[in-house]
Amino acid sequence: MLTKEEMPACPVATTVALIGSKWKLLIRRNLLARPWRFNELKKDWEGISQKVLTDSLRSLEADGIITRTAYPEVSPRVEYALSELGESMRPIIDSMEAWGISYKKLMADT
Repeated sequence: MLTKEEMPACPVATTVALIGSKWKLLIRRNLLARPWRFNELKKDWEGISQKVLTDSLRSLEADGIITRTAYPEVSPRVEYALSELGESMRPIIDSMEAWGISYKKLMADT
């Protein structure tokens, strides 16, 4: 997690830093619907390596965007979910989705 001094001065830059990479954004998008397990996330996307997924989840957890819950069961189970802070990003992701739909429609009509 970035300290107050490490945060960019520009609020838009701060948001972009927290949104992060394509994979972090897609992780958040999935977690908007429900908690996911690691292997579910891995299987949902082609092209993401185990290392990138692990690093992205750890970074999102460190930033307070997601929570990691480990269940003490014989077959260990870990679920990732959005934290309250992560949930507060829902309007941003919803706006990105709406813009993407409009853009694709505009391009299809031209």
